[in-house]
Amino acid sequence: MNPPHHDHPDPTLKLAVVLPALNEESTVGHVIAAVPRRLPGIGQVEVILVDDGSTDATVSRALAAGADRIARHARNRGLVAAFSRGITEALHAGADIVVHLDSDGQHDPALIPQLIAPIVAGEADMVLGSRMAEPGMARAGGMPLYKRLANRSLTAIENRILGTHLSELHTGYRAYSRDVLLTVPFLRNALDFSFDSELLMQAVHFGFRIAEVPAFSRYTDDASSVGPGPATIYAFKTLAAAGRLVLHRHGLLRSRKFEP
Repeated sequence: MNPPHHDHPDPTLKLAVVLPALNEESTVGHVIAAVPRRLPGIGQVEVILVDDGSTDATVSRALAAGADRIARHARNRGLVAAFSRGITEALHAGADIVVHLDSDGQHDPALIPQLIAPIVAGEADMVLGSRMAEPGMARAGGMPLYKRLANRSLTAIENRILGTHLSELHTGYRAYSRDVLLTVPFLRNALDFSFDSELLMQAVHFGFRIAEVPAFSRYTDDASSVGPGPATIYAFKTLAAAGRLVLHRHGLLRSRKFEP
């Protein structure tokens, strides 16, 4: 299928920057303040913070730094639930492009113009900020060796299955067009980190165009807290999702995750 897209840059496009947050009072203000508000082809930028049950000053720091909208969970529901809530809020607010930005400072807000440019230009429907696009970038950002090796191995397998040629499929720094988010059934996805893998596979399955730009990430102690054990579980779940896609494509086992 050929999804609809914008043929020319539209200065009335609205960008929503979604930040899930749980007790990030020390970083969230700096991240929000660094979000660029004047962007080529964008008429409005809205920063949406999804507070996932914080018990510190995350919300007040976010508001003081310029957050435009706060969505609150009374209790902690997890990163995926927070991001899904942010997507829903962004779509209801009329966003044409949605960027997922970490509130702990791992992602550099200064990259947002490059991240959204292919969508604004009508050349892509989804853009990945790849830490593997340039040699040495992931290592310079502090990504642990086991993560770099696992990332490259998983990406190679998924590229074969999906028919893509991307340098990294496991980055959380992403930009989505409204068309993608209204088409893929992301609310049917897993409620753990394999959510991102499933969403990417859905986008490819539905024929959307995927681009990537180099992205530098800063790994702090908190940002790299997912150890080898959880990372292994994530790898198996990602491969399982790829297997479900293969079975679905061949009509052997239909999956609602890959149906409109």
